[in-house]
Amino acid sequence: MNSARWVSGSGSSLSYTRMISQIEEHILGDGKVFVGTDSQLSGSSCIFVTAICLHGNGPMKGRYYFTRSKERSPINKELRVRITAEVERSVDIGLSLIDMFPDADIEIHIDIGSTQKSKTRHLVDVMTGWAKSAGFKCMIKPNAWA
Repeated sequence: MNSARWVSGSGSSLSYTRMISQIEEHILGDGKVFVGTDSQLSGSSCIFVTAICLHGNGPMKGRYYFTRSKERSPINKELRVRITAEVERSVDIGLSLIDMFPDADIEIHIDIGSTQKSKTRHLVDVMTGWAKSAGFKCMIKPNAWA
């Protein structure tokens, strides 16, 4: 988490230390933290974007940070593998934050849906079970926005 390049919602790069300091201030002010990851295929690569969003009662409400990574692997074309990689990134970030702030209220948002039209509906139980077994509340579409 600390080796990634983090960007604020305004598009400015910020140091990992500064971001963690702002997250800590938000958590201490009783704010909630939401973590989510999305991916998109781009040629032979897959781009992953993970967001940490601060919302609620804390002093930093309405603030968010994101990091982007690009992987060149044909296996990422398989939807199940991409969704698993998304959830893994989100849970890993959530666990890193819980290690630093054990009392933090963190929710994982997963980019899958349960409707008949959703290509990811067969993954709902597995992916939400993973996030919940790691100790997080989680949301799926249409309630997942992070």
